[in-house]
Amino acid sequence: MKNTTEVTMFVLKGLTDNPEIQVISFFLFLAIYLFTLIGNLGLVVLVIGHSRLHNPMYYFLSVLSSIDACYSSVITPKMLADFMSKNKTTLLPECAAQMFLCTTFGTTECFLLAAMAYDRYVVIHTPLRYSGSMGPRVYVPLIIASYVGAVLHASVHTVATFSLSFCASSEIRHAFCDIPPLLAISCSDTHTNQLLLFYFVGSTEIVTVLSVLVSYGFILLAILRMCSAEGRRKVFSTCGSHLTGVSIYHGTILFMYLRPSSSYALDHDMVVSLFYSIVIPMLNPIIYSLRNKDVKEAMKRMFWKI
Repeated sequence: MKNTTEVTMFVLKGLTDNPEIQVISFFLFLAIYLFTLIGNLGLVVLVIGHSRLHNPMYYFLSVLSSIDACYSSVITPKMLADFMSKNKTTLLPECAAQMFLCTTFGTTECFLLAAMAYDRYVVIHTPLRYSGSMGPRVYVPLIIASYVGAVLHASVHTVATFSLSFCASSEIRHAFCDIPPLLAISCSDTHTNQLLLFYFVGSTEIVTVLSVLVSYGFILLAILRMCSAEGRRKVFSTCGSHLTGVSIYHGTILFMYLRPSSSYALDHDMVVSLFYSIVIPMLNPIIYSLRNKDVKEAMKRMFWKI
């Protein structure tokens, strides 16, 4: 069997071929992208600029915001350019780089959400010792480990995918270079790649979701021991936004990657993948700031100074 790549350039088919819908889509996704950058980079600036937010909980939030800004930036500018251009080609190295970065940022977000669940547990279980329990010697290695694990995960899939032959077609029925649509156009046997995708994504989901569930199991026990209604309200305020973010993100990941291959429909999967890679990064600043008293106070102070 030859294991060479005959195709050196891909054509991204995108969401639609209709010129009118492409123009509408351009302005829609441009608005989403600008809102994503303003929201996420604004949160990073807010955490850096306000001493009241200088604690591990908000450091994790600022890292999550920077990941979301990068995640969206890997995909959206190229997609916007394709909406307004007849030439929708992308070179193989560019496609590989986009897939690697998308997988890296997506996986980092999974690990980081799990670390944030542990952080929520610590702040609720030992609030008086929180700063010491979640000091730099704890939260910095957790953030670094999230990135390292994600890079290793992305490297495996990138090398495995671009070791295949792409001789049947150069047209990718997708808006960006993602793993399933690339496997769909390969003329090589992709059985091993499908197994890698299932087991690696499955293992990542099991580890991260289980970490979240265990952390929130202990949080639930702490809530049941509380006698104060005010204390319970504060716990729900602290954890509600994170649980919402985790549910939306992991729900779309599980739907996208952990299904039988017979149920794949590339057009539907494209919408789902755009949701978790473009729409969720736009929603996260809203989810994590609207119910957070400290963030809202910091925002008021910032706008007051302006």
